[in-house]
Amino acid sequence: MSAPTAFQTPPPETKYTLVTFPTPHIVLVTINRPNQRNSLPFAAQWELHRIWTWYDSEPALRCAIITGAGPKAFCAGQDLIELGSLTEDDYKNRPWEFRHPPTRFGGISGRGGKKPIIAAVNGFAFGGGFEIVLNCDMTVASPSASFSLPEALRGIYAAAGGLPRLANVVGLPVATEIALTGRVLSAKEALDYKLINKISTSADSLIDETIALAKKIEDLSPDAVIVTRAGLREAWKTGDVEAATKTVDDMYNHKLMEGENRVEGLSAFAQKRKPVWRPSKL
Repeated sequence: MSAPTAFQTPPPETKYTLVTFPTPHIVLVTINRPNQRNSLPFAAQWELHRIWTWYDSEPALRCAIITGAGPKAFCAGQDLIELGSLTEDDYKNRPWEFRHPPTRFGGISGRGGKKPIIAAVNGFAFGGGFEIVLNCDMTVASPSASFSLPEALRGIYAAAGGLPRLANVVGLPVATEIALTGRVLSAKEALDYKLINKISTSADSLIDETIALAKKIEDLSPDAVIVTRAGLREAWKTGDVEAATKTVDDMYNHKLMEGENRVEGLSAFAQKRKPVWRPSKL
């Protein structure tokens, strides 16, 4: 794992994921368990939690992408083999090993965070994999991608935030059908329901097209990206325009207005040149 730029702290060590850097400001995280359909044991979820925590704290990075290794699976959700093998003693004696991190499934499904994550869905996103997608900031899907919450078919339920997020996006009747029947959505259906942003031209072009989308964020002021994202997510979370506006204003407005990137952005506009952004201090 080599990075093309200097970081304040090194990336976390990884066992279940590959961490690469398509550009100096973009990190690509690949779930690397293709023989297990990229399902995630608890240790992998804590690993991802550490990666996203590092990403948010690293000033050089502006956008992240998550995908799955191999052509078939983005993420099949929880490692059900591990889950089914756990005993009451495991939970009692080693509770820290067998629970989700505070950011829930994959370190994403309950994440607030500062910076955007884009999902590049290369195959099926089932269970927790779909819950990851539902809390990513944008999603590009391969034409062969599919999405489902099949937990009820296994005697469990989607407990990592996917149910309310799905209902918020598609409405209660459609969300109920998806969650209570195990319905599998195609990429086209997911696009029609506004669950994803676009379908890539082909499976082979998925990552390149997702990186192209991430580069549009990379070109913006990193301060403005953080604050704009906070405004969008606060409104989505609360459903209250005025409360969301005040919360974000209280959190960020002073720092943004006093920051170098605001001065640089306005100066570049006046001088008709491309801005040179500084690492965010927000």
